[in-house]
Amino acid sequence: MNSASSRSRTLKTVGALGMAAATAVLMTGCGQSSDSATSAATSEAAKVVPQKQTTSPSASAQLTEDQQERKKVLDATKVTFDDAATTATGEVAGGKLVDLDLEGVDDDDNDQSPSPTGSGSPTGSASPTGSASPSGTASPSGTASPSGTASPSGTGSSSPSASAGADGPVWAAEVAEKDGTIHTVRINAVDGKVIEARVDADQDADDKKQTADLLAQATQTPQQAAKVATEKKKGTVTSVGLDDNEGNGVIWQVDVVGSDWKKTTFDVDAKNDTIVREETDKD
Repeated sequence: MNSASSRSRTLKTVGALGMAAATAVLMTGCGQSSDSATSAATSEAAKVVPQKQTTSPSASAQLTEDQQERKKVLDATKVTFDDAATTATGEVAGGKLVDLDLEGVDDDDNDQSPSPTGSGSPTGSASPTGSASPSGTASPSGTASPSGTASPSGTGSSSPSASAGADGPVWAAEVAEKDGTIHTVRINAVDGKVIEARVDADQDADDKKQTADLLAQATQTPQQAAKVATEKKKGTVTSVGLDDNEGNGVIWQVDVVGSDWKKTTFDVDAKNDTIVREETDKD
């Protein structure tokens, strides 16, 4: 009787252990299946939803319209301010530079600053906006120039390259004789060749006297003023012009475009090379 009871208890124990082992195996299998299913679902979702890719905006996209225009013109310009100044003064015997401007770089701003001759544009000729030239002839729209032949641009476009046709940007200079007579000299800013050299036809005796007086007061050259400006701000000189400092002597107004394509204008005293005003264009 005792042996039977012992065998019965042994069988019950073995059965319980077997049930426990089976349950453990079943639970392990379910866990693995669950993990596999989750992994497979994640893999499939990754195929459906692409990885997010971020791209940084290009440098040009961050520039303002004015900055992009400056970059466009300066990238095409191969002739420096110094070389253009030398070429311009070489066209007029004993001539002195009064104004030198790279066309297409902030022309609207430059046109608002009167030149020593009192004309609207730095050169005294038609501005890129297509206004009439001082000689009374048509603006550079492909019609007759003061000489009666076609103007250098040959088109009515106001783009920076229009002034020099297909040859690129242009340096426009005013060079004065000793008596103040202004000559307009336009130079190809890519190859340095002179496109046009002529006497401004609309000057009267008062205009010439004003120019001669300003030059007589300027003891510093435009090259010296440009050097002062670029020592203050590293960049490319795009314009230099002689002007009256509201009755306080004379100044060289120098525009410098930096590596950020922003333009800074310096008013440099034409007698002692000190900067009397500095302003950076926010556009």
